[in-house]
Amino acid sequence: MNKTGIANLPLHSGRAPYWLFKRMVALSRAIIELMIIEFGREEFLRRLSDPYWFQSLGCVLGFDWHSSGVTTTVTGALKEALKGMENEFGLFIAGGKAQRAIQTPQEIINYAESGGFDSEPLVYASRLTAKVDNVAVQDGFNLYHHTIFFTSDGHWCVIQQGMNESLSIARRYHWLSFTLKSFVEEPHEAVCCDVKTETLNFTAKESSDLRRASVIVSKEKPEKIIKEIQKISELKLPKRHLITLNDINPQHLYKIFLKTYEKQPENFESLLEIKGLGPKALRAIALTSEIIYGTPIVFKDPAKFSFAHGGKDRTPYPVDRRIYDKTIEVMKKAISYAKIGRMEKISALRRISKIIESPY
Repeated sequence: MNKTGIANLPLHSGRAPYWLFKRMVALSRAIIELMIIEFGREEFLRRLSDPYWFQSLGCVLGFDWHSSGVTTTVTGALKEALKGMENEFGLFIAGGKAQRAIQTPQEIINYAESGGFDSEPLVYASRLTAKVDNVAVQDGFNLYHHTIFFTSDGHWCVIQQGMNESLSIARRYHWLSFTLKSFVEEPHEAVCCDVKTETLNFTAKESSDLRRASVIVSKEKPEKIIKEIQKISELKLPKRHLITLNDINPQHLYKIFLKTYEKQPENFESLLEIKGLGPKALRAIALTSEIIYGTPIVFKDPAKFSFAHGGKDRTPYPVDRRIYDKTIEVMKKAISYAKIGRMEKISALRRISKIIESPY
């Protein structure tokens, strides 16, 4: 799979009506069950981590391709569809929008207790993916939605979304455990967008020296870091929109530098884990690292769709409820056949699909 992983979406007003969401849940349940039967849980996670596939899934469920609400509503429908069947499938979904995102760790723990598997690595993945996209990738998008899909075997996929209020655009971030080599260097499964922003990117490959230097600086006594910052404030800073003298106010940063000194982080990942370390503190550390060690600060945005049933806001055309219900019925029949071993029926569905898609 090519690097994709971030999708920028213009904001739309309105929400999915109840009659549509109810059908989305039913169709989602059929899709989840059929995919697990035919491809397995891990492949389902892999598909979710592809923003194009996820967007296409939203289209099938009744959202037009550029609706920003596709993220929250589709993940919500998937979560509702799986309710009560998690242990049967060994597949779980935690998190959601706003307050539900905050409750993610406890949800993971509850699922782990009922399913008899280790929650700690999953809670760590949930927490750190959010911290990376909120703090280490400073692209102007603030996270408001976080969902983690995971299996009882410990595999996971994270889909989260941030909002840029000034641009009125939402950005979605996709992560996948199978391909993750590092939480802090080029960690996303993909990137897909048309709009790029000025981004202070600690996760860029070119930021490796900056990450190392930032860890060294964070281990110093707070007084020493503050002294360097005071020196910097007397100099003329380079013209940058993301780092200003207001960002490195010593009075506001002393407490967090005391925490980093006491923690003595081993690497950049453990530095990010420190509670209270936010974007401004990390920017101050980066600027101090640049002045002391000459490490360059990298400004690089990590960011580099189809209709089926219509759109929730009648764009490009209203959802045809009769056809939507027929789709659910067909999917249910396919699952029923699959469960009794008649996989040839699913193969027939694939063949029919290919015939329909063929231009000849």
